[in-house]
Amino acid sequence: MRNSQNITISRSENLSTRDETTWSFTGAIVGFVAWLLALAIPFMFYGSNTLFFFLYTWPFFLALMPVAVVIGIALHSLLDGKLFYSAILTIFTVVALFGALFMWLMG
Repeated sequence: MRNSQNITISRSENLSTRDETTWSFTGAIVGFVAWLLALAIPFMFYGSNTLFFFLYTWPFFLALMPVAVVIGIALHSLLDGKLFYSAILTIFTVVALFGALFMWLMG
């Protein structure tokens, strides 16, 4: 004879163990926007001459795009989906990486 309580318990356990991965898309968007912002900063300082510099070094900066997206996802998940704090921290981290690469290639 079946115990009906086991069915009820197993259903409630399945509902409580669902994986919530909605933070990954938002974190990826934040990371990509941070990469675009970091890409725009050299243009603000050096103007159109930045295009000549990017002509030869674009693979390095393009390689930072997936890194920025992963940083955005990781920080957004570590901060429990708090968008404001994760966006600020992601922008700061990606701009620091971008600036370090830019200065390394300039020097």
